[in-house]
Amino acid sequence: MLNSDFWNRSQSFVGFLKQLVIAHWRTLLLLLLGVGLPLLVFEQLAAVIWRNEGGFPWDKSILLAIHTTVKPQLDQVAVTLTKFGGFKGLFPVATVISLVLLYRRRWRSLVYLLTTLSGSLLINHTAKEFLHRVRPNLWDSLSPELDYAFPSGHAMASMTFVASVVILTWGTRWCWLMLIFGSGFAVAIAWTRLYLGVHFPSDILAGWMVAIAWAIGVSVVLKPHLFQPSAVSEERLTVKEKEEAGIEQQI
Repeated sequence: MLNSDFWNRSQSFVGFLKQLVIAHWRTLLLLLLGVGLPLLVFEQLAAVIWRNEGGFPWDKSILLAIHTTVKPQLDQVAVTLTKFGGFKGLFPVATVISLVLLYRRRWRSLVYLLTTLSGSLLINHTAKEFLHRVRPNLWDSLSPELDYAFPSGHAMASMTFVASVVILTWGTRWCWLMLIFGSGFAVAIAWTRLYLGVHFPSDILAGWMVAIAWAIGVSVVLKPHLFQPSAVSEERLTVKEKEEAGIEQQI
């Protein structure tokens, strides 16, 4: 009898788990590929940096290869462009977008943007202080930095901003435009950091991974929606979420 009761309960649990996965497979897949995988890559990079301050063999090789392309014209481009990729450089653009969201009463989207950008800054500062990775010293940089290197603040800031804007415009005609130009912007900023010799490639990759995981993870929690028919839509969305929560409890 006990075996029969245990079997029935096990079958009931399996049925519940199956319904749960079917109901939320998109979210679970997004969390796996958009949050779990990037964090796993970051963890692997951080573990190597923690054990060996020298980092990876390909770090210096890539930097030296990029340094062979040095030209006076590229020097000016790199020094100028890199200023727009950090948290300070992106602040004016983020402020304008925030004001637009505020004016249009997109509270959820505004909270999402502020949370991702401020959280990214905090995460970057904490990781730098924890890992204490020194910056490359292969040549005299035209734009030297004094703080720690891992993960790259410029890479994190630019990728967090791009990922946030793509998520905010998801499902609209602007999404692919933001994705294409945003990706180009993030790559360009990464190039400036390598060209100037202030970051290793692994610093850039780690910054990108954390930024993507953070932006997607926060979006799963806050569910930002930029384009809605009216300001009342935020209230309707909240009601809908409550209804879905009630359905989940019944399942």
